[in-house]
Amino acid sequence: MRLPPPDLLAARAQRLRDSISARQLDGLVITSLPNIAYLTGFFATAAALVVTSETVILVSDARYARPLQDRAREWPEVRTVMLDAGQSYDDAIVAVLGAFNGLRLGFEASHLTFGRHRYLSGRLHASGSTPPLVDTDGIVEGLRVVKDWWEIERLRDGGERLSRVAKCILSKALAGLAESAVAAEIEAALRREGFERAAFDTIVAAGPNTALPHARAGSRRIEPGDLVMMDFGGVLDGYCTDVTRTVIAGPGNQRGRRLIARVIEAQDAAFRVVRAGVAPEDVDAAARAALARHEIGDAFTHGTGHGLGLEIHEAPRVTRARDGEAEPPLAPGMVFTVEPGVYFERFGGVRIEDDLLVTENGAEWLTDIPRACEPI
Repeated sequence: MRLPPPDLLAARAQRLRDSISARQLDGLVITSLPNIAYLTGFFATAAALVVTSETVILVSDARYARPLQDRAREWPEVRTVMLDAGQSYDDAIVAVLGAFNGLRLGFEASHLTFGRHRYLSGRLHASGSTPPLVDTDGIVEGLRVVKDWWEIERLRDGGERLSRVAKCILSKALAGLAESAVAAEIEAALRREGFERAAFDTIVAAGPNTALPHARAGSRRIEPGDLVMMDFGGVLDGYCTDVTRTVIAGPGNQRGRRLIARVIEAQDAAFRVVRAGVAPEDVDAAARAALARHEIGDAFTHGTGHGLGLEIHEAPRVTRARDGEAEPPLAPGMVFTVEPGVYFERFGGVRIEDDLLVTENGAEWLTDIPRACEPI
């Protein structure tokens, strides 16, 4: 796995410090694993991070001794703390925070349970150390929404690799294969292209099963004329890609062909709207308007897109605005999917999904895959 260079990590830490300071905080206790990976290049199933104006302290356990040592060697600014045998993460966090008595520290309210917060506060009080723990939300995620040059390189490379996987799968004769067999072949192709793992459970649905946007690949065999929906993605250097194609396995199914053409039209309409300064809901509205012109707008039951990065679903949300919660306008460096779809019970559904990058002059597709009805 390629990791961000130390100078880039230092720049991310400084941006975080600026955000923390703007909130009148002296530091932030970070327990979200994707946020820790973003700030340190440290990927683990358990960790904690404390960032103040003076220091970056990374806490993990003996399973990650070598990566901790590597981080400390490659990025001297970070101080690493390894749990003692039998020590819990919360006790290790308390021990670290004891050195910041009197400082005003934020914690990630969306990622720390009430029970853990109560325990940490109680232990700090009992130890005589009383750094106030202030609830915050979305500080690091706000930095992650606009990708830096290193992240864009990862996502562009991932998009190219995912496109090759899709072209490989779409070139196969699908009729006669079970949904689960196609899903297995997709996941094997992801590995061959160098992805670390699938970004989510691969979706392969055929016939009426395509009416379920998140159908699970099962034992149903693909029949000639079936709609076949394939939604899959891979993780490359920690970053997620995501694509969907719906094709028809063989001749026939004129209704399916019309639906595919209209969903492609909706995707194109959404793409044309994308540029810096546009509200994400305007991109969503363009896709919906295209489908509404064909009187199938009501069959579009989900958002037009979602952000991509260290998580398969992150900001920005490209969907209808929620009351009082408008998304920030699009900015160069944002990466998200455009995936309109329509679904009809007992008949089936169509979704077409690609990944794009917002640029200074509009948008750039990161995936390049034919959208024809038949397998290529």
